[in-house]
Amino acid sequence: MSLPTLRQFNTPLQTLARAYSTGAIHLASLADNPGATSQRKRVGRGPGSGLGKTAGRGHKGQKARAGNGQPVPGFEGGQTPLIRRLPKRGFYNIHGKSYQPLNLDRLQHWVSTGRLDGSRPITMKDLLESRCIHKLDDGVKLLGVGSTEFTLPLQLQVAKASATAIQAVEAAGGKVTLCDFNKVGLKAHVHPEKFIQ
Repeated sequence: MSLPTLRQFNTPLQTLARAYSTGAIHLASLADNPGATSQRKRVGRGPGSGLGKTAGRGHKGQKARAGNGQPVPGFEGGQTPLIRRLPKRGFYNIHGKSYQPLNLDRLQHWVSTGRLDGSRPITMKDLLESRCIHKLDDGVKLLGVGSTEFTLPLQLQVAKASATAIQAVEAAGGKVTLCDFNKVGLKAHVHPEKFIQ
């Protein structure tokens, strides 16, 4: 089997030499396979180039102008587009709160594997530091997924809790205390060292 000739590939001689070298492999000898890349064609550089004058765009028209020749998504040819024909709806509640969900099955797994100490009250700070939750927006809401298998008598301090979750914790001998802090109070709860004068 003969090696490909230089004429079969539009690549420099040095690239072919590196590709077929049998020496040690190192960073300086890495290269694309022959023919894997091609040089960018410069258009509008005279009739001898094959793509001069109109540069492959043809004569006039939308696709001959600057840009990609396509209107923006939703454009309907000048007619009032659908997104503007329909009325606005809803608003963003600047006073709304966002709580991090925490299910009972995940909480039980964290305590069972020793990531959380179930012998003392578990606070939202403990949940964050143990990575049981990954961020605290406005607090933690305890949810009841896994309530049928929940058996640990835990003392929990969270911002919100569903009725199913509270019932499951109390049935196991535990207690849920609701501590819904504001922004400053939650920051003081998680980072008390920042409020020490």
